[in-house]
Amino acid sequence: METLLNEWLWQEEYWLPPGITWQDIEMKEDEGHFPVPRDLIYTLPLAFAFIAFRYVFERIIAIPLSRHLGVKDRVRIRAASVPKLETFYKQNSRQPSQNEVVSLGKQCGLSQKKIQTWFRHRRNQDRPSNTKKFCEASWRFVFYLVAFTAGLGSLIDTSWFWDHRECWRGYPKQPVAEVHRWYYILEMGFYLSLLLCVSVDVKRKDFKEQVIHHIATIFLIGFSYCSNYVRVGTLVMLLHDSSDILLESAKMLHYAEWTRTCDSLFVIFALVFLITRLVVFPGRVVHTTLVVSLEFFQPFFGYYFFNALLLVLQALHIFWAYLILRMVYKFMFMGKVERDERSDEESEVDEEEEEESEEEGDECSWEQRKGAINSKLASLANNCVLNNLTNQRNINSRLPKAR
Repeated sequence: METLLNEWLWQEEYWLPPGITWQDIEMKEDEGHFPVPRDLIYTLPLAFAFIAFRYVFERIIAIPLSRHLGVKDRVRIRAASVPKLETFYKQNSRQPSQNEVVSLGKQCGLSQKKIQTWFRHRRNQDRPSNTKKFCEASWRFVFYLVAFTAGLGSLIDTSWFWDHRECWRGYPKQPVAEVHRWYYILEMGFYLSLLLCVSVDVKRKDFKEQVIHHIATIFLIGFSYCSNYVRVGTLVMLLHDSSDILLESAKMLHYAEWTRTCDSLFVIFALVFLITRLVVFPGRVVHTTLVVSLEFFQPFFGYYFFNALLLVLQALHIFWAYLILRMVYKFMFMGKVERDERSDEESEVDEEEEEESEEEGDECSWEQRKGAINSKLASLANNCVLNNLTNQRNINSRLPKAR
């Protein structure tokens, strides 16, 4: 079975250009190391190592840093302990329909308004705190900063960094340097850790797009390594890390309410993102894989699959660019960045936080509201009487006195 799977999976027409066999790309020890799939076996234990290291990092560094920068968590009303509602919340739905609200009200002996209020408080209770979001952003910021610095240092002296035609010269028999091999392994291990933690991380408005991005990135890194698209792959990873550093740092400042610095950094991030993802990526990277590569070999399955993954990433770039441009519009015409349209808000309804103040008002007794209304009406009535008396006096003073 294993032999049959290997023969089917590693067919030469899937991975190599026409006319080239696995024997043609075998390298001697003095020629360098050719990338092989078994190199990526380290990514899975590395992903779990990243998760463990992140846990330690958040508690030892990120949380104290959040307090130092003044990150404050919103105080939320905790939902009262109602076992039946809690069971329904966890097993059925977090947002019950009107019929379900009526049924729950009869079971618990509560009014529909109180049932709806309980579910609002319960949903808000599960919303992540600013400290949690700050820790997540700071962890990604540290990794992207280290990865970008190391990647740039390893690529700045390479020929293909300056001339993209060098990505294909001699392909597929191109040795991979040890530093680039580990660059690949670290990046793939990190994105694999993000995918494993997607269920516990903050769920954002672009949650589905983020999952697609992580899966496409993992497939892109893995396939490009096995097909020896390492030279192009390193450029793609470096390009993405450059803007992600600015995004995560802007999030950190947003949670710390450093508004001016955050807004300035966001403008820089928007410029870098739009230039790297909508200009450099399609104009240089995608162009060299789609067009320039055909000058060196004929298209094959790996060519189409690799370019399809790149186009999926480009579609996500366009989607995020649209959200970022919306934020730029708000910044220019409203004077500040209201929220991170790209990925800074959770997928829950935003108005729920604002409804808490209204819910507190609903808890006031009707007698208090009635008294307040009557007091207001009495005040208006007194003002009307005084105005009428004053007007009558003015009219009498203007009439000619009787002789």
